[in-house]
Amino acid sequence: MADLQDDPHAAPSLPVGPGSAGVEDASAPAAVAGALERATALLAVHPVADGCNSLVRTLRHSPYHDIDTPDTGIDTDIPRLRAGGVGAQFWSLLVPPDRTRRGAAAEGGATEGGPADQVVSDTLELIDVALALVRRYPDGLLLGLSADDMLDARNRGRIASFLGPVSGRTLTGSLGALRAFHALGVRILAPAGAPWAREGLTAFGHEVVKEVNRLAMLLDLTGCPPVAACQLAAASKSPVIVSNTGAAALTAHPDNVTDEVLLALRAAGGLAMVTFDTARTGDSLHAVADHLDHLRAVAGPECVGLGAAFGAEGATPRPAGLTDPSGYPRLLAELLERGWPESDLAQLTWGNAQRVLRDAEFTARAAQHRRSP
Repeated sequence: MADLQDDPHAAPSLPVGPGSAGVEDASAPAAVAGALERATALLAVHPVADGCNSLVRTLRHSPYHDIDTPDTGIDTDIPRLRAGGVGAQFWSLLVPPDRTRRGAAAEGGATEGGPADQVVSDTLELIDVALALVRRYPDGLLLGLSADDMLDARNRGRIASFLGPVSGRTLTGSLGALRAFHALGVRILAPAGAPWAREGLTAFGHEVVKEVNRLAMLLDLTGCPPVAACQLAAASKSPVIVSNTGAAALTAHPDNVTDEVLLALRAAGGLAMVTFDTARTGDSLHAVADHLDHLRAVAGPECVGLGAAFGAEGATPRPAGLTDPSGYPRLLAELLERGWPESDLAQLTWGNAQRVLRDAEFTARAAQHRRSP
């Protein structure tokens, strides 16, 4: 990749940790062991940019967790992120769904997620927890505000930490809230459930998209109905993402992307990031690989990424072999065995996420230049 330095941060051999439990076989053929070694070597140079982790929400309610050491109470900590070769993480700041369907869905008023002021307050608390998390672990995490920060963190042996998405329901008819979130470090907005993007884009929705583009933020279409998702992808001048999803053609889940949306992402240079959720992508590593195969075939290798949606507390159902971030090397080994070239894997793990961030920044600079006298 052209933007990778020749001397990235030193990375030791990445052990396959508890996340690959259930798939390790001491009698595995040499070809399997060779694929795992190749996957480990690739991750040392092209680490995973994971599009979704809800750890911040977990820590808001259970702040006693120390993620600098392995913690059996949650599925995410720094040791397991490192073991899985994670070099960048998008920390979800979405308000829990228990606040949904309680308010009037009016433009500029209460939203589907509950009273507007409560949704905004909860989101601000999550931002505060996320910033405190990065400050608490300076040797492991580095706040990410740009594509350059993503590279800088990797080259310094840190995990780039991007804030977002926040819910589009927090924008109660005002672009000022969006600019305020950006000033706090948020770089991703999720329109799903917002009154301005429920069935299609309203006039205010178009203004939101323009401002998101101007601020070099990303739109996360996870959970958007196909009609709205395609409209958002077409309206945005910079790439959009789906931070955690599966292929609806393989698993008919309402949060999985249809082939129609995948084609819209391909046309817009967007990114669909596959989740590790048994309800959406099956109960095994092989099933998750099937979803990746499908997204790659429909959207193209330049539009596929990884967004596991780890960060939960307790025994959350996960595909066998992918119960925590340390299972990433095993997944890449499976893809290598399926014939994925290493160049496609480098895009899957790191390159595609890096590209959409850079493209968003380019779009923002172009918009600012056009507005200059």
